[in-house]
Amino acid sequence: MTLNLTIVAVYLVGMLAFGWWGKTRAASSEDYLVAGRRLGPVLFTGTMAAVVLGGAATVGGVGLGYEFGLSGAWLVAAIGVGVLILSVAFAPILARLKIYTVSQMLRLRYGRGGASHASSFVMLAYTLMLAATSTGAYASIFVVLFGWDRWLSVLVGGGIVLAYSVLGGMWSITLADMAQFLIMTIGLFALMLPLSLANAGGWSAMQERLGAEFFSWDGIGVQSIVTYVVVYTLGLLIGQDVWQRVFTARSPRVAQIGGATAGLYCIAYGVAGAVIGMAASTFLPDVEVSDDVYAQIAETILPVGISGLVLAAAVAAMMSTASGALIATATVARTDVKPLLLRLVGRSAEDENAERDVHSDRMYVVVLGIVVIVIAALLNDVVAALTIAYDILVGGLLVAILGGFV
Repeated sequence: MTLNLTIVAVYLVGMLAFGWWGKTRAASSEDYLVAGRRLGPVLFTGTMAAVVLGGAATVGGVGLGYEFGLSGAWLVAAIGVGVLILSVAFAPILARLKIYTVSQMLRLRYGRGGASHASSFVMLAYTLMLAATSTGAYASIFVVLFGWDRWLSVLVGGGIVLAYSVLGGMWSITLADMAQFLIMTIGLFALMLPLSLANAGGWSAMQERLGAEFFSWDGIGVQSIVTYVVVYTLGLLIGQDVWQRVFTARSPRVAQIGGATAGLYCIAYGVAGAVIGMAASTFLPDVEVSDDVYAQIAETILPVGISGLVLAAAVAAMMSTASGALIATATVARTDVKPLLLRLVGRSAEDENAERDVHSDRMYVVVLGIVVIVIAALLNDVVAALTIAYDILVGGLLVAILGGFV
């Protein structure tokens, strides 16, 4: 157990080191917010996959596999399909626009008015709730790992994400996400998948011990599949946190190919998570809460040290989503919401973006990061708020944004 704690602690210290390194690269606001629009295919693919694969995809995906079998992969597959469609159809257009936010795209297509004004506040609420949800998720793991109170777990975990995000902005987040992507890949594909299958006795033994519904692709129910597609596939097409990663690509081609590769990776990640959950149902039959299956596998079948790496993979997935949502929140607040509020009180904001600098961008991340930590500490469950934000995001902005594209 001490070794596991050491591995997770080293990982957290490493994230701070990436923040300090990223500080040396963030010489301009463009560097800070979109990594200077200079990411190549390897970094771009890793960071795109990491930002969309959070706690729901990692811990939740394994839990759905435990309950429903192969059809539990649909949640993460819907995320992957959303990344694929965005990358193949729209990412080259976005990369050429040289913008920072979704609302800026709407202003380019429709002019200033209700659409861009409403989208600014909707996107701010969405990214804020996404960051708070992810912060609360990895704080829950710290409660189990370190035995801390929840408020302390939120404070420490949120403080680490805030620190490396503030220091280097998107450069720090990109390096951290790439490390998180590698840890997630090793943890899920190289460790949990083969060891879970081995403990279950292999695929043939699973077929003998599990019902046929576990091997059906619609076992989770058509209604659930449609819900995942509507919420996650369509939500991924228009989310600020995902668009901001597209803006980091050094060319439209990198955005298209790298993003498509990330989408395919997400689909494979979802299938692997579902298979791990299926296998666990044969040797962990009495887990009451499906979201606990991931941690139970790490504790029961994995050797000490390896289980620490697997737990670090779960933390990595959640932290990458939290940091991406945090910088997206700051970008929307600075680029869209503040100028709108200034105009509402009769002050000119025409040169707001031209005057931006790294120091003021950092201040937005600090303030909103503190807000995220407070929300995560006060609310034990912000999933309902996140769902509402997704509903407004998709229902209110999808048609306008897709219409602007075509």
